[in-house]
Amino acid sequence: MFGGDEYQSAMDEVWGRIGVTENCVEEGFQNQVVRKGCENLGLKVEGVARNSTENHYCGSCSYGCRRGEKKGTDSTWLVDAVNDGAVILTGCKAEKFLLVKDKNLEQRKRCKGVIATVESESESTRMKLHIEAKASVAACGALFTPPLLVSSGLKNKNIGKNLHLHPVLFAWGYFPESGSQLRGKNFEGGIITSMNKVITGEPNFRTIVQTAGFGPASYAVFLPWVAGKDMKDRMSKYSRTALLFTLVRDVGSGEVREEGRVSYKLNKFDEENLKAGLRQCLRIMIAAGAAEVGTFQNNGQRLECEGVGGEDVEKFLEKVMAAGGPSSGGQYWNTYASAHQMSSCRMGADERDGAVDGNGESWEGKGLFVCDGSVLPTAVGVNPMITIESTAYCISKRIADYLDKEKQT
Repeated sequence: MFGGDEYQSAMDEVWGRIGVTENCVEEGFQNQVVRKGCENLGLKVEGVARNSTENHYCGSCSYGCRRGEKKGTDSTWLVDAVNDGAVILTGCKAEKFLLVKDKNLEQRKRCKGVIATVESESESTRMKLHIEAKASVAACGALFTPPLLVSSGLKNKNIGKNLHLHPVLFAWGYFPESGSQLRGKNFEGGIITSMNKVITGEPNFRTIVQTAGFGPASYAVFLPWVAGKDMKDRMSKYSRTALLFTLVRDVGSGEVREEGRVSYKLNKFDEENLKAGLRQCLRIMIAAGAAEVGTFQNNGQRLECEGVGGEDVEKFLEKVMAAGGPSSGGQYWNTYASAHQMSSCRMGADERDGAVDGNGESWEGKGLFVCDGSVLPTAVGVNPMITIESTAYCISKRIADYLDKEKQT
């Protein structure tokens, strides 16, 4: 699917429908930091395509775009579906697919629909739904599609395996307004309009640096507790604190087969790439003129930049590591995040290699399709939104073909 004209055509359709633009008229404060820091270091900085207009500058897209200019699913594909007769049930959760034996199928069952539960707004009453369908689609995301398939009785060994998380570590830099050429607050402007690909000597880059969309509460949660006064000081400087993250295209993978239980251990190669990316975040902010920089490591790791020379900076950076998480048991630990989840029901040439075939259809259930990020064969390394939507577009076309053939039989 991914190497042919069909997929390229799907990408063109997706770009057009969600209004992707590659230029940005005015960058927000954080992206100015990335651009200026990279330019001062002689590093390549690249623009990031986004699904909004070139002059979009709302600053709240991660919480819901106030202007409605961000062309998300709620204002594009779902609207199209409703206009074509789709019915959307809110408060509804799929429990399991209905898989029955079919005498015309030797090694597969046939999916006849889904059992779901609908909860009232007060959660005081529940109603069971039995929905019959000629084609059923699991699109619960990489963390919830595998548990749904497992609860439906599917046994393929690839279901829930190969889970990629795009692990992320964060760094911060404080830029006082006085004397700074960087305009604005960290919550203004587009979330991500610039990025840097970290070159580590490997043949292909696996790590990028981008800007984070942290609100005050999220920022406070991630901040390591040093002392009450320090926390108040950090929060008072929030609006002029740039927040960058490094994201790795993870080689390692995890597993999820039950809701709320994810098993994932950071690969050593990925750890080294995260370390390189975290150091790059700090270098970029120092080069952009930060007065102070730091990581979110539990000991409050930071560096006062005024009057500090290159040798002192390198000594500081040598101590910056991709330490384990809070439960690692080490003296120092960091708070990780997952930027995107994918590949836990990957496509494969046969049932030994994947949970679904090249059409997104289950090897075990005819008429049962998976149509979300879990079908991606591996980690993408950047935001997979376009990739997921283009893949879903291709699978949707094939579901339509499947239904046409079913009508003829």
